[in-house]
Amino acid sequence: MNTGQNSGQYSDQNWLRSFMFTLYGTSVLVVSYFPLFYAHLGFSSPQMGLLYSVGPLISILSNLFWSMMSDRLGTVRKIIALLLGGQLVTAIILYQATSFSGVLLILSVFYFFYYPVFPLADTMAIRIAQRHGRNFIAIRVFGSLGYSFFALTIGYVLRAMGPEYSIAICIVIVITALLITAGLKDVKRSEPSEAGNQDHAEASDADQPPLKGAGLRQILLQKEVLWFFGSVFLLAIGYRMNEAFLTISLKGMNAGDEIVGWALLASALSEIPVFFLLSKYGDRFKELPLLAFASLMFTLRFLFMALVQEPGMVVAIQAMHSISFGIYYVTAVRYITRMIPDHLRATGMAIFTVVWSSGAGLLSGTFGGLVYQDAGRAVFYVVATGFSILAFAGFLLRHLLDSGGGNARPLRKKSSTSL
Repeated sequence: MNTGQNSGQYSDQNWLRSFMFTLYGTSVLVVSYFPLFYAHLGFSSPQMGLLYSVGPLISILSNLFWSMMSDRLGTVRKIIALLLGGQLVTAIILYQATSFSGVLLILSVFYFFYYPVFPLADTMAIRIAQRHGRNFIAIRVFGSLGYSFFALTIGYVLRAMGPEYSIAICIVIVITALLITAGLKDVKRSEPSEAGNQDHAEASDADQPPLKGAGLRQILLQKEVLWFFGSVFLLAIGYRMNEAFLTISLKGMNAGDEIVGWALLASALSEIPVFFLLSKYGDRFKELPLLAFASLMFTLRFLFMALVQEPGMVVAIQAMHSISFGIYYVTAVRYITRMIPDHLRATGMAIFTVVWSSGAGLLSGTFGGLVYQDAGRAVFYVVATGFSILAFAGFLLRHLLDSGGGNARPLRKKSSTSL
């Protein structure tokens, strides 16, 4: 009996780990190698910035739509499979496009299916980890490993075949991820971590009030919350600028596609140990000073990018991803979970995603593209450095003003349930 249960546990987790590993291959392509495809088609920096920024704009609506569909239909796996099917069809069409207007239109549809897969995959990973009493990091880390693997291998493949094959590789990865979904076990909205806790889980869900506009107002009317999200937004602009134009910067230094892969590998691998360390020891440190420190590391990282001239040095600078993004992301999520009560946590995380990914991505793509074309790479990264300095000042000043000493104060007394 126990042997069968253990076998089922490992089967669920291994299928999901394989899926996370494969899924992040598409992330590598969309974020880092699609710009090389755009450059191959002869698009300008502002045009590439617009193609990058349209994704975050679409994601604001698509994430909401598909998460509502998942809740309404009571399934995550089927929605993920549907989204991957949509990616496959639009990627095939995108492979044939050559004009800017055609690529913009098709890519907008592709983004509608692309962005919601990741939060839904994280939702499935969290629930399966809870089901088997496991740590979410033990599953999610396979996404980072997959990103590292594909970042390196895709670089060498494109060096041999050419950037025009970026979409073809994307099609292969999407097909692989779609096939893996057949082995995934679906999860429901309210699923206990153990079978014996069913009554407790149902009671806990029943105690939580439904999400209403009052909950959103309760979050956004708090001074501490607005200050935090404002600082996050400033930091995100610089981060998204670097994300959108890193590969273009490397190509401007005459770097080969394999160097692009090594740079992405350095950032993806470096974040893994920091994730584990902070998940275990992060509670020993106050959040706001950690966020200020991470912002300072982003400042140094982008300043080095403004000064560097050799592609090999960029690979070393990308390893600073560990002490910049790695520290920032884990600490920011912990700050939100402390600051926002349980029944509003989903809303708080949704706002965080919109600020960090969608809003900042929209501005950094269009604004960054113009800066990069008109002022060049050095000024581009100096501007990104400036946004990071502002974020550092925001987090540090909030820490100094916070009578609680830097840890988040909940909006109201939290329930006994914790994440």
